[in-house]
Amino acid sequence: MFVVSLNYKVPLTEIDRLGPVHVEWLKACYAEGIFVASGPKRPRTGGIIIARGPRDVLDARLADDPFARAGAADYNVTEFTAKMTVAQLDAFKEL
Repeated sequence: MFVVSLNYKVPLTEIDRLGPVHVEWLKACYAEGIFVASGPKRPRTGGIIIARGPRDVLDARLADDPFARAGAADYNVTEFTAKMTVAQLDAFKEL
């Protein structure tokens, strides 16, 4: 699994302008089964995505994010092995 940390590089007005197409991109990634959870950071300096699947697929999808295409955010990807989860997330455990 992966934790993706987005850091905004542009004013929030630009992030808000790109927001609707970014949300559509997020929905597509969820439909493909790549994303597990996502949301904005507090304070609103970027976002966090929990993802799964092959790294090359994730990298390709991140490159297609409207924020990435507009140069509005940087992405830091950290891979981890989920050894323990709450019962609701048992399907994501990696043995």
